[in-house]
Amino acid sequence: MIKLMKSTFYKEEETKKKLCEFIMKAKKLSMGDKCQEFEKKFSEYQGRKYSVFFNTGSSANFALIHSLVNLGRMKTNKNGFSALTWPTNVMPSLQHNLNPIPIDISFDHLNISSEKLIQSLKKSDIDFLFITNLLGFCGDLDKIAEVCEKKGIILIEDNCESLGSELNKIKLGNFGMASTFSFFVGHHLSTIEGGMVCTDDEELYHMLQMVRAHGWDRNLPGEKQSKLRRENNITDFYSGYSFYVSAYNFRPTEIQGFIGVEQLKYIDEMNKIRNKNFIEFNGAAQSNPDFYKLDLRHMSFVSNFTYPLICKDSKLFEKYKNKFQENGIEIRPIVGGSIVEQPFFKSYLKNNSLDFQCPNAKKIHEFGFYFPNNPELTEQEKEIISKLLKR
Repeated sequence: MIKLMKSTFYKEEETKKKLCEFIMKAKKLSMGDKCQEFEKKFSEYQGRKYSVFFNTGSSANFALIHSLVNLGRMKTNKNGFSALTWPTNVMPSLQHNLNPIPIDISFDHLNISSEKLIQSLKKSDIDFLFITNLLGFCGDLDKIAEVCEKKGIILIEDNCESLGSELNKIKLGNFGMASTFSFFVGHHLSTIEGGMVCTDDEELYHMLQMVRAHGWDRNLPGEKQSKLRRENNITDFYSGYSFYVSAYNFRPTEIQGFIGVEQLKYIDEMNKIRNKNFIEFNGAAQSNPDFYKLDLRHMSFVSNFTYPLICKDSKLFEKYKNKFQENGIEIRPIVGGSIVEQPFFKSYLKNNSLDFQCPNAKKIHEFGFYFPNNPELTEQEKEIISKLLKR
């Protein structure tokens, strides 16, 4: 079978050997120096001032929303989100009693466009937009950022599937106030489980550090600790066990931090392979009128996660789905499909007497699937896939 992912890590044997050596020599395996090193090096790679490492990408999403709530940056408690996404982009809003509003996507790139955003804003104001850069793609993020700035909307990006992709030679994840990343096994960079939030906002950075670990100040710089303790009359004896904000325990381990540092050495190599595979698959798919065609000419670099096929109708969907499965190629629905069609969100709509229509996302939900694009595909495997893409 040609699987969606082949290995736990890129260069797996080499990485496992290094990991074993690290574990045997490490004095502690709870969050420490290696996690800080990974944060620093990831910030340098991404081109952001600050990075906060979490135990999972889903925790990173939740912690970001919780931090914005703690900071009082919500006004109306309404937030927009990409209708085609993963559930943990939406569930944190519901868990914080916010009002998530789905925004339909474009067939050209499977993401929200500025046009779709403007249409949605005519119906409802929003505090923040949690946009998903799906499968290595994006819409006109630069224009979306301009709309958000003009309207006073906080823009945050889920970049879990688009590590390394670029618009106007700017890495995705750098267009909003903050961005989240996932290092779940099978994503661009694997730490088995893991996630990151990147931002240039110092106040948000410090809040994320507290939200990650119980609400205490242990990971903050000394001057910030002193200020908090002074304002709250905290003596030295209680300083390590004083909790300043509502928080959780989303800490990663040194094992994850070590793997992150090692895998980051290969990220450019992996992304170049993903880009090369994407160009090959896209060339084959574009020649087939049975599929909706992607238009990513606005992007300067595509680090594709998996390649999506959206068939024109249900008959074609069944035909190609069966064709790929019969040839031993692992496929699955496109991400979480249309969130509007998911049971948990239908319950939310029903309980609040709401009705949102996202026809493009629904069509992708019903007639779409994706197949592997990982950096370990062989030439023979790519040839098999390319032949299946042709009519």
